[in-house]
Amino acid sequence: MSDPARPSALAPFRVRNYRFQWPADLLTSWAFEMETLILGWYVLVETGSVLLLTLFASLGYIGTLVAPMFGVAGDRIGHRDLLAMMRAIYAVLAAVLMTLALSGQLAPLYVFMIAAVMGIVRPSDLGVRGALVATIMPHGQLIGAISISRTTMDTARIAGALSGAGLFAALGMGPAYVAIVCLYIAATALTLCIVAPAKAQLAGEAASEALQRSPLRDLKEGVAYVWTTPRMQAALWVAFLANLTAYPLSNGLLPYIAKAIYGTNQTGLGYLSASFAIGSLAGSIVLSLIRDLRVARLMIGATVVWYVTLLVFVQMQTVPTAILCLVVAGFSQSLAMISIAVILMRTASENFRGRVMGVRMMVIYGLPIGLLAAGSLIDEIGFAATGTLYAAAGLALMLAVVLHWRADLWHAHAPANAR
Repeated sequence: MSDPARPSALAPFRVRNYRFQWPADLLTSWAFEMETLILGWYVLVETGSVLLLTLFASLGYIGTLVAPMFGVAGDRIGHRDLLAMMRAIYAVLAAVLMTLALSGQLAPLYVFMIAAVMGIVRPSDLGVRGALVATIMPHGQLIGAISISRTTMDTARIAGALSGAGLFAALGMGPAYVAIVCLYIAATALTLCIVAPAKAQLAGEAASEALQRSPLRDLKEGVAYVWTTPRMQAALWVAFLANLTAYPLSNGLLPYIAKAIYGTNQTGLGYLSASFAIGSLAGSIVLSLIRDLRVARLMIGATVVWYVTLLVFVQMQTVPTAILCLVVAGFSQSLAMISIAVILMRTASENFRGRVMGVRMMVIYGLPIGLLAAGSLIDEIGFAATGTLYAAAGLALMLAVVLHWRADLWHAHAPANAR
């Protein structure tokens, strides 16, 4: 076989804009992971309450309810400009926390307040960056570009978790936040280096007409567009169930699991968080090298494996076995989430991409609901029972979704499985 016939994981980097977006997304994701680990551990140690820990984690997703409006804004002013503004806001909020920590004035109340403000903006970051990737990349490179983009979160979760834990343990919270602020500033600068393609720009009367239209009307059109497209609707239900019942076990509850179940410290928490990311990174790389996939079938199979692995994970009593389970869970969730993004971006027309990804981000609201419910359930029935209930219920409901939309998801010739 000739070399040109082989898929190249680096092919997206031949596009100039992608060479700026990928490192910008990487630095942002790195800062996200450092903040999540540092603040989660701080809240748990200072309050000693798993319920307050889940409340803190939930605050990071309150903006999912307004995520479609970010999609509307992106379709109007451009995804690059919106993304740059969002990342500038992250830098300002992180600078406030840095100042409080360095001055010795930091308290859990301030952390909750800033987390709430951050939570309005941050949930939309993934959707806006996904819409921007779809705008700057040729259609034929979309799966590879989205897969490689996913590695920004995976590698950041490995490096961010380990470096965040190390900086926090060695130097304290203030110096760790100096690094976080620098990451956000660099990410903002790189985002501004992206040049929006000419085809994505509206001009003259078209731009004026678009801006004069009601944002609410744009939002309604976006929701209706998604709701009347079966494969989009099915993919969003799978994403909602994953956020409601799967992600709480491997994300928001990890500080509690590390401290209460395994009796480890910040470093142990970093290893647990990084192990999930290692599996996710492996999944992203594997998918970037494979072509001609039945994407919807891949989403179904990967989600089933994810839930089955979580059923095993919640029974584990040692850190090494938990790490192994989290690696497998991370691998399968990466395949599932990339498949969902590809289904949505392949289906959406260009002028609806921002709104479609906005609706996609809105379903993340299942995560804070799942976290808060888990916090209460753990106090009542324990972690293992709560985790088993979540994984089993999520698996059953996901299979019900697949059964209902089987013609759009499972059939080999369904549009969602087009190669």
